[in-house]
Amino acid sequence: MANTEIKIPEITENFADLLNEQFGDNGITGSVVKGTIIKLTSDFATVDVGLKSEGRIPLREFGQNSELKIGDRIEVFVDRYEDRDGNIVLSREKARREEVWIDLEKSMNAGERVNGVIFGRVKGGFTVDLNGAIAFLPGSQIDIRPIRDITPLMGISQPFQILKMDKIRGNIVVSRRVVLEETRAEARAELIDTLKEGSILDGVVKNITDYGAFIDLGGVDGLLHVTDISWKRINHPAEVLSVGQTIKVQVIKFNEDNQRISLGMKQLENDPWQAVADKFEVGQIYNGNVTNITDYGAFVELEDGIEGLVHVSEMSWTSKNVHPGKIVSTSQEVEVKVLEVDPEKRRISLGIKQCTPNPWAAYVEEHAVGSIIEGKIKNITEFGLFVGLSDEIDGMIHLSDISWDKAGEEAVKDYTKGQDIQA
Repeated sequence: MANTEIKIPEITENFADLLNEQFGDNGITGSVVKGTIIKLTSDFATVDVGLKSEGRIPLREFGQNSELKIGDRIEVFVDRYEDRDGNIVLSREKARREEVWIDLEKSMNAGERVNGVIFGRVKGGFTVDLNGAIAFLPGSQIDIRPIRDITPLMGISQPFQILKMDKIRGNIVVSRRVVLEETRAEARAELIDTLKEGSILDGVVKNITDYGAFIDLGGVDGLLHVTDISWKRINHPAEVLSVGQTIKVQVIKFNEDNQRISLGMKQLENDPWQAVADKFEVGQIYNGNVTNITDYGAFVELEDGIEGLVHVSEMSWTSKNVHPGKIVSTSQEVEVKVLEVDPEKRRISLGIKQCTPNPWAAYVEEHAVGSIIEGKIKNITEFGLFVGLSDEIDGMIHLSDISWDKAGEEAVKDYTKGQDIQA
């Protein structure tokens, strides 16, 4: 029997295409179409989308407050044919999602901002609800500066910029930082146009250094120098300011060429030096606190913003060549006498020793020239003997006044430290 070759016809048509042709899909599966509600039950709405059969949509997809009636035209998503009987699976939720995606794509292409709500945390960032579409907000895009606690930003509607959309994967990436930078740039331009010396503004402490603080005025930064923070002495800005603090400042100087802004806080308060001459009279004694000690003296604060200098020479009647830190200490309360006031130079000269009797004058009153005194030798030097006259006062016998008979260098050898002598 001869071999007979049986040829099987080549099937070139896609089965799904045949099925769609038979049941009247018309290529709308996976798309959003208009449909008419033709029947309502307690659980479903039957919708006619113009195909050979109708589809049913659970009422829960329309929301709790939806008022539906037969004849309403709605947009639905044609999901698929459920079986060979031609039952159509429709979805109102997917239709809304498609609508949102279309609107979001339009906004992204137009560079427009979209409103969303941050509602959760994920690895590397946060999730944002864009009217039904879920987007990813990277941690680096949350703000211009790092934020420790974003809780106040969650659950509220705010603008975002769409950076990327991938419909196939269902990915949307948004940025809050871009919106803030654009808003900041707009605010900066507006602020620069209206900025002038003397303007009073609200600002946020952005950074603190040894010499001052940088204040964010809303798109532009200004420098608040440590000497312009307060009328009183401040050693470091961190004593009164902290990063993130909102303060009121005045523009002291504005250079339009380089857009440098100098700010001040104390200028918003009355200058205490304006009435200093009336408050602190020369010759009067006041109480004050030592605020700073230097090699040449100590600064004493008489009231907030008013400091005077006690020169080292005005600290003690008897202590000579002694560092001021050996006589007073920081924060110590002292009595001082006003020696000189110069409001223009903002200087007050003070004295501590003037608040106590002058032991030299008192000693001279009790011991006139020519009086014979007794005392102990406290020190012997190459130029004479130092004799203790009181607890505070020493007298010196020069080499030439020790003896009539001997030269000074020889005569001084006859005496020892601690010896009682007359002079």
